[in-house]
Amino acid sequence: MGSFILLSWITLVLVLENVVGAHANITRHYKFDIKLQNVTRLCHTKSIVTVNGQFPGPRIVAREGERVLIRVVNHVQNNISIHWHGIRQLLSAWADGPAYVTQCPIQTGQSYIYNFTITGQRGTLFWHAHISWLRSTLYGPIIILPKRNLSYPFEKPHKEVPMIFGEWWNVDTEAVIKQATQTGGGPNVSDAYTINGLPGPSYNCSIKDTFKLKVKPGKTYLLRLINAALNDELFFSIANHNLTIVEADAVYVKHFDTDTILIAPGQTMNVLLKTKPHYPNATFFMAARPYVTGLGTFDNSTTLGILEYESPLTSSVGSIKILKLFKPTLPTLNDTSFAAIFASKFRSLATAQFPANVPQTVDKHFFLAVSLGTIQCPKNQICQGPSNSSKFAASMNNVSFVLPTTALLQAHFFGKSKGVYTTDFPTSSLPFNYTGIPPNNTVVSNGTKVVVLPFNTSVEVIMQDTSILGAESHPLHLHGFNFFVVGQGFGNFDPNKDPANFNLVDPVERNTIGVPSGGWVAIRFLADNPGVWFMHCHLEVHTSWGLRMAWIVLDGKLPNQKLPPPPSDLPKC
Repeated sequence: MGSFILLSWITLVLVLENVVGAHANITRHYKFDIKLQNVTRLCHTKSIVTVNGQFPGPRIVAREGERVLIRVVNHVQNNISIHWHGIRQLLSAWADGPAYVTQCPIQTGQSYIYNFTITGQRGTLFWHAHISWLRSTLYGPIIILPKRNLSYPFEKPHKEVPMIFGEWWNVDTEAVIKQATQTGGGPNVSDAYTINGLPGPSYNCSIKDTFKLKVKPGKTYLLRLINAALNDELFFSIANHNLTIVEADAVYVKHFDTDTILIAPGQTMNVLLKTKPHYPNATFFMAARPYVTGLGTFDNSTTLGILEYESPLTSSVGSIKILKLFKPTLPTLNDTSFAAIFASKFRSLATAQFPANVPQTVDKHFFLAVSLGTIQCPKNQICQGPSNSSKFAASMNNVSFVLPTTALLQAHFFGKSKGVYTTDFPTSSLPFNYTGIPPNNTVVSNGTKVVVLPFNTSVEVIMQDTSILGAESHPLHLHGFNFFVVGQGFGNFDPNKDPANFNLVDPVERNTIGVPSGGWVAIRFLADNPGVWFMHCHLEVHTSWGLRMAWIVLDGKLPNQKLPPPPSDLPKC
C-alpha cells in the first residue's frame, strides 16, 4: 500500500467530521510528502522530485464508492499540483489538480487535502503532477477495486501487478522545457523508457535495473498497464504470450486477445496474462518502444523487462539449466495501420450491469482542428523553431491556449473572469484541406479562451488532425468526464457521410483517445459535472506548446447539480 496512512481513531473522527461530513462511508487516507530523492539510472545519479521518496510513487487503493483524502505537503522548491487522472470528480472539481485550471499550485512549505469520492468507476487509473514537466517523476497507480461482494466480469486472477511505463532523463526535465520554451525549438528527448521506473538491459548500465515479473505455470495474472511517459505512445508485447484486454481507462470492455498493445500517454488498460501450463525451458522478454508519427526528434530505443517462471529447472547434478531467451517482435515505429485496427477493437460491455449510456441526440456540435504551427519570434531574438523567426506552437482551431496566472475555476466560481479568460473560443475551424497540402500561413493566435456549456448539455466533438508541420497522432485527454468514441477515420471528416457510420450502441468509453495521424475521431459526452474542465494533448511537449483548452460546465438547478464552495485550504496564487 506504499504510503497508506493509518490514523488514530480520534484523528479519524475529527477528519471525517471536519472535512468529509458526519455521514461519510469508508474513507481512505493518504499522505503525499513531495521531496527530493537521489535516484541512479543509466550510471547517472540525479536528485528527482518524488512522493514519499518513492519512484515511481506510491499506489492509491480504494473501492468504488469510497472517499479518498490525500494530504499533499510540498517540501521542494517547485510549485506542485497533483491530478488524479481519470477520476470523474463529480461535484469535486476543486480536487482535480491541473495548475491554474482548477487550483493554484501548492507552494513550498504549503499543503492541500485532495478530497473526492470514486463514483461509478472501477479498474486502473493513475495520478501524476500537473504542472510543467514534473510528471516525468511524479506519478503512481490508482487501483479501484469493485464494491465489496462484487466480482470482476472476467476470471479472477491469481495475482494483480501494476506496470507503469515512463521515461527517464539524465538531466532535469524542468531545464529541458525551460530551454525549449525560451528558444522556441523542440525539447531534448529522454534517455530511456522504463517499466516501473527501470530501463532494462537494452541500455548501458541497466542490466541490474530491470523489472522482473515472476509467474507460476498455469495461472492468470491481471496486469494493470499505465502509460505515464511524457511524450510517447508505446507498443508493448510479451514474447510468446498473448494478452486479453478486459478494461480501458477504468471501464470494462468486451474482451479481445492480442499479442501486442498500443497505449498512449494518459491511457490505462487491464489485461489478463495466462501463463503456460507447464514450466517452459525459457525466459521471456517484455518490450515497449514508441509509436511515432511526427517528424521531430524522438527516442527509438526499447525498454525491456523479463517474464520469469518461478520454479527453476535443475539437472540431475543440481546445476541450474541455461534457459532460452525469447524477445517479442513489435510493429514498426510508424505503423499507423496497426494503431487504427487496434483502436477499432475496443467496445463497451453494454450490458444491464455495465450499460453504455451513449448520448443518442446532440445539443452542441464542435469541430476542433488539432494542429502544430508557429508563433512569431520576439523582436531582436533568434529562435529555433521551423525558422529563425518563429517558435513552435500548437493549437485547437488556431488558438494556442495560454494558462492564466490565477485558477480558472476560482475566477468562474466567484464571477471574476475579467482579465482571466474570455468565452469566445471558436467552436469550429476555418475550413481547409486538413490532411492535404498545408496552407502557407502556419501562424497561430494566443489566448485564454473557454467554452461554456449549460448543465446536462449533450456534446459531440470532432477532433481532426491536420498536416500543418506534419500529420501526427495526438492523445487527447478530457478532465472531469468519460466520453464515448463513436467514430474515427482517416482523411478529412465528412459531416454528410461519416456520422451515418457512428457506433451509438457499444462504443468504447474512455478519458484519453488518440486522434489518428492524418485522420479524425468523434466523441460524445454528457456535460453533467459542473466546474472547469481541462482538455489537452497528453504529449507534454504539445501541451507546453498550447495544445489545450477548457470547458466550463454551469451549475444545474437542483442542489445536487451545483459545485460546492472551495475548501478552506485551497492554495492561493
